[in-house]
Amino acid sequence: MTTEANKAVVQAFYDAINRREFDTLAQYCHPELKFYHQMDTPHYGVEGFVASEQQNFEAFDDWTMPIIEMIAEGDKVAAYLVFQGIHSGVHQGLPATGKHIRFSLLMLLTLKDGQIIEKRAHFDRTDIRNQLT
Repeated sequence: MTTEANKAVVQAFYDAINRREFDTLAQYCHPELKFYHQMDTPHYGVEGFVASEQQNFEAFDDWTMPIIEMIAEGDKVAAYLVFQGIHSGVHQGLPATGKHIRFSLLMLLTLKDGQIIEKRAHFDRTDIRNQLT
């Protein structure tokens, strides 16, 4: 696939997440998907990804996570996103504070056969925790 086609898959994937259409994500994910929430903690398959991320999303109301910029080369797509939301549930062991939170994420995605086969998330946990305490 072309880099533009790979970027379109990544955009559609995140558009579905922002619409909270978690049940449609499998169409964008390779059956052998590995999701690294942090360096060495993989989750396997789209089910592992959704289970790991949905608990985070459920801790915030009115959240958005748009892609601000994407860069692609070969089978790799880097996506820079900004998450915003209201802390309304338990997150990282912290009870709801009602605080507005905003932080950036950098995702590195690898595609195979037109689907995401690997997703690596990079963000600053300390920044998130500081905003919530």
